[in-house]
Amino acid sequence: MKKLFLFILLIFSLSACSKMETNTMESNHIESVARMPDDFDFSVQFGVGKNNEINTVEGTVTKDLIADGTVTAEMTLTEEEMKAIYEKMKEINIVETKEFTPEPVNGTMCMQEPHEEDEWKIAVNGEIIVHSVSGAYCDPTDDTKQLMELRNYVFSVVRGKEEYKVLSNARGGYE
Repeated sequence: MKKLFLFILLIFSLSACSKMETNTMESNHIESVARMPDDFDFSVQFGVGKNNEINTVEGTVTKDLIADGTVTAEMTLTEEEMKAIYEKMKEINIVETKEFTPEPVNGTMCMQEPHEEDEWKIAVNGEIIVHSVSGAYCDPTDDTKQLMELRNYVFSVVRGKEEYKVLSNARGGYE
């Protein structure tokens, strides 16, 4: 019994050390992205079917025209706009693992249709961070809300640009 107790204590101690090391590495990674790195870029696909896209890597914006397909135009965000978006990403700690699936309530999960989906690909310090968010859940998690607010912020910047304003209007709707 004493040997079993010592073995369990040893495993627990090693596990705790491993956990501390992981947290330290995450903390250092977050600190290393304190200012916007030169390789910072992102793309976000969003909406029903992820038919809209803002892509700073390719310098494009794609608009869902619903009944008329999609249209893509060249569009570049300014250095100031990129810095502001980067700061918002830092505020929600974009590099951390996120929880996008809510807990069931009374054993059931409320779902809605149609729903939006977001897929983020963020390049920062030589790494690619990917987050996929579904708007299917009636009660989104805090992480889901933060990422959708970030997308709405980025989209508001894009909607104000002339390149976006000249794109055709959407026809139809999703049921």
